[in-house]
Amino acid sequence: MDFTEIDREDFRNLLVEIGNTRMPFGKFGIRAYPPHGVPLIDLPPEYLAWFKERGFPQGRLGELMEQVFEIKAVGMDAVFDPIRHATGGRFRLHRQRTVSFRFGD
Repeated sequence: MDFTEIDREDFRNLLVEIGNTRMPFGKFGIRAYPPHGVPLIDLPPEYLAWFKERGFPQGRLGELMEQVFEIKAVGMDAVFDPIRHATGGRFRLHRQRTVSFRFGD
């Protein structure tokens, strides 16, 4: 299958839209990761697979999540690297814990 320029442009636009979309609810949503939630490109594959089994959300968010799942499922996660590079790297899913030690006075 040959890609035409229109196909490439559509794919670029899709990647830009995916790169700008964040998870608005759930385990990786705004409440757990304020103020915007986790970018779709950095959602764990297991989380996306859970949605694949049970159904993606309705509307554009579900369509974008399904596209991210398909891209990751075929091992093409590297396609998101330029987006990550432009936005400062992969989103940190685990918060750093502050370590403090209290020794006897």
